[in-house]
Amino acid sequence: MKIKSDFLLKKVADQNVVVPTGNSVLNFNAAITLNETAAFLFEQLKEDCDEQTLIQRLTDEYAVDKKTAEDDVRVFLSVLKEHEILE
Repeated sequence: MKIKSDFLLKKVADQNVVVPTGNSVLNFNAAITLNETAAFLFEQLKEDCDEQTLIQRLTDEYAVDKKTAEDDVRVFLSVLKEHEILE
């Protein structure tokens, strides 16, 4: 899975904000701001990767146990799917 090409992550006033472009502008009715960890995961999803890869990268990058990483990744992916941000 990966982020659709018409969604970008931009820094706006020290906030990480998901910004739609192209046709997604017409259908995207949300404002999504991401904390540092979620922004890291968003960046990882610019390339195709699976849930287990995201969990591993999260535990490699941050001092977080595997169970917490699993929970965080699942919640994050759920939000992206809900807003149709993933391919």
